[in-house]
Amino acid sequence: MSEWNLEEYLSHGVDRIIKGILKASLQNPKESIFMMQYAKDSRRAREIRRTQEEEGTHIPPFLIASITNQCNLHCKGCYARANHSCHDRGTCENGSLRAEEWKRIFDEAAELGIGFVLLAGGEPTIRPEVLEAAGKQKKILFPVFTNGTLMKDSIFMIFEKNRNLIPVFSIEGDEQTTDTRRGAGTYQMLVHHMERCKKEGILYAASVTVHKDNMEEALSDSFLHKLSDKGCKGVVYVEYVPVDGNTRNLALEDADRDRMNQRLDQIRTEREDMVFVSFPGDEKSSGGCLAAGRGFFHINAAGGAEPCPFSPYSDTSLKTMSLKEALNSPLFVRLREEGHLEREHIGGCVLFEQENEVRRLLGDD
Repeated sequence: MSEWNLEEYLSHGVDRIIKGILKASLQNPKESIFMMQYAKDSRRAREIRRTQEEEGTHIPPFLIASITNQCNLHCKGCYARANHSCHDRGTCENGSLRAEEWKRIFDEAAELGIGFVLLAGGEPTIRPEVLEAAGKQKKILFPVFTNGTLMKDSIFMIFEKNRNLIPVFSIEGDEQTTDTRRGAGTYQMLVHHMERCKKEGILYAASVTVHKDNMEEALSDSFLHKLSDKGCKGVVYVEYVPVDGNTRNLALEDADRDRMNQRLDQIRTEREDMVFVSFPGDEKSSGGCLAAGRGFFHINAAGGAEPCPFSPYSDTSLKTMSLKEALNSPLFVRLREEGHLEREHIGGCVLFEQENEVRRLLGDD
């Protein structure tokens, strides 16, 4: 796929998501006012990316930033625990980027035309000072992917004050399905926080890790009706990545993805008050995986630039170079140019199954 075609593909997807969020926020004056301004900023960001594309520099429209390596939960099948990039809450975070360093990265992203930065972890609400730093950069929309169990009053105040921060609560389906993976009582805690967001007019979404055992439930009318009734305005469906051979049977195959995409098309038509996003989505239509800077890349808690969260390898640190320079890390360039992002795979990440090859490119073997 040619560079200009890739940029058009990505920008079209961003435009569709923004239009969906605008429609979903129409009954919420505070969110609606902010989103109308953000839509203008997003159009400017697209022009910035297009200009740089014409000059030979491809800028992805979004980033993923894991702002902490700490988490208070032990979810079954967690890839971050499996690759040792996530640790118990209260463990040392020596080497992690400071809030002011994250703010510099967010400002650079806005200057480059990057309009979305997904904040993850670990559990991102453990770093409220970084959330505050993100909130200051109004030209970027920050979906905050949280397990929802640490949403104390001060965290709610951050979301109330900064409308460019959108909490995205991780949920697996109904109560039994969610608590089986995330721990007893998690579902009811999520329901409570969702209802508070609805009451206080805080726009929020949900995130579901989709695998063979929960796909039908997560796409069902009953599940979506419950979310909608609680004020949820969007769902992000993330394909499950098997952390070892024992769970490969849970990973979606092509037939499952086709069925999910067909169902999502139907849902988007029926539920125009909500936004539905699948990740990584239909990679075939985008010419392969969008990691390593094609559509996004991942920044770990210490500032390392990685192809994606499922491929935690880095040869570049944002502590010592700019965001634009990091886009051309030797690892990213080799992954893009040598065809590694276009290979067939099982599960939600093509690079996860190429761990040995990525390590070889990095020089770790």
